[in-house]
Amino acid sequence: MRNSSKPPVYSQVAFDIATKIASGELEENTKFTGRSLMSTEYGVSQETIRRAFKQLSDMGIISVQQNIGATVLSKQKATEYIEKFQTGKDIRSLKAELRRLLDEREAVNARIVTLVDQITDLGDRFKSSDPLRNYEFEISPDSGIIGKSVRELEFWQNTEATIVAIKSGGRINLSPGPNAVFHPYDILVVAGNPNSVDKVKQLIK
Repeated sequence: MRNSSKPPVYSQVAFDIATKIASGELEENTKFTGRSLMSTEYGVSQETIRRAFKQLSDMGIISVQQNIGATVLSKQKATEYIEKFQTGKDIRSLKAELRRLLDEREAVNARIVTLVDQITDLGDRFKSSDPLRNYEFEISPDSGIIGKSVRELEFWQNTEATIVAIKSGGRINLSPGPNAVFHPYDILVVAGNPNSVDKVKQLIK
C-alpha cells in the first residue's frame, strides 16, 4: 500500500495551533489546555493532542507542563514552523501526483504491449491474404547494428520494411524515430512483405 500524501491528524492539529499563534490569536505567554482544544475545536483524542503539543514543544513554539497545559513561547518559531509544514505538504502532494502518473504510465505501457502482441498475432493469422504483415526479430548481443540508429542503417532503404515498434526490457517504443538506437535483445516489430524478411535478417546479423 502506498503512503498517503495527507499528514497525520496530530500534525494537522499542531499546524492549526501554530497558525493561531503566528496570527496573534494566541499571543506569547498565553496559557491553554489540551482539554479545551478537544472539547471546543478538534474533537480528537487526548493522545492526539499530546502528540501535537510535543511536536510544537520540540520546535520551541510552546512549553508543556504535565497535567497543567501549554504556554505560548514564540510567535516567530510558529511562523517558521508553518512555512516548513507548507513546504513539506507541497512536496508530499507532488510525490503523490508523481506516483499517480507513474501508475498511469505503467498501465498505458502494458496496454500498448498487449495491442502490439494482438496486432502481431492477427498478422500471423492473415499472412496468406495480406501481402504486408508484421514480423519480429530479436537483436543478438553480437549484432553489428548495436549502438547504431535507424537513420545510420538506412533501415527502410536497405530492407523495404518499416519498424513498427521496438520492444526493450518489457517496454515498447511505438513508431521509433530515425534517432532510435538499437540494443542487445531488442525485439524489432517490422512491417513488410515476405521478401523483406531476408533483408532484415541480413542487416541485423
